[in-house]
Amino acid sequence: METKKFKKIGRPRVVDRNKVLDAAEHLLVEGGIEALTMDNVAREAGITKGGVQYCFGNKYGLMRAIINRWGDIFDVKVNAYKQGSTDPRAHIAAHIKVTREGEQTDDSRFSAMMASLVPNSEQLEESRKWYSHQIDGLDMNDPADRMARLAFIAAEGAFLLRSFNLFAFTESQWQEIYDDIEKLMAPEQKD
Repeated sequence: METKKFKKIGRPRVVDRNKVLDAAEHLLVEGGIEALTMDNVAREAGITKGGVQYCFGNKYGLMRAIINRWGDIFDVKVNAYKQGSTDPRAHIAAHIKVTREGEQTDDSRFSAMMASLVPNSEQLEESRKWYSHQIDGLDMNDPADRMARLAFIAAEGAFLLRSFNLFAFTESQWQEIYDDIEKLMAPEQKD
């Protein structure tokens, strides 16, 4: 006896990744990282848990997608400040400006997700590449480029201290710190 296989007829299901990421970000805003579960994201996005898993695999895949999305937004802002400049110091200066303008709650969410993913060697490697790219092109024999690297490290350090609530900066203190960091980029303009 011959067995017939039936082919499903109809439109294949499509999951809108951006809609799912929007839902995940909304949950992060409302409830923090603890609210970011596959079940909650599925419910918020109006799809099945399987749909979320189909798009992102697991919670770590979802978190990586959110981080990548935020990174892309960050990079767009940096490029807008650079105004087409290819100078590596202009890139660092733009990076510092965008970091300075960040919202503490958004930065804290981003940092919490990064911290939970860093033990993952794939995410660690991606993060290392991203950070390395930020200072690409600097000439470490040039004192101005060395100061740009120092300014970048200082900005990232301040960002992480504030993000993890390890140092409670007032808005005024935050702006003063970034004034000082930006002076590292233009040492001839120091007080």
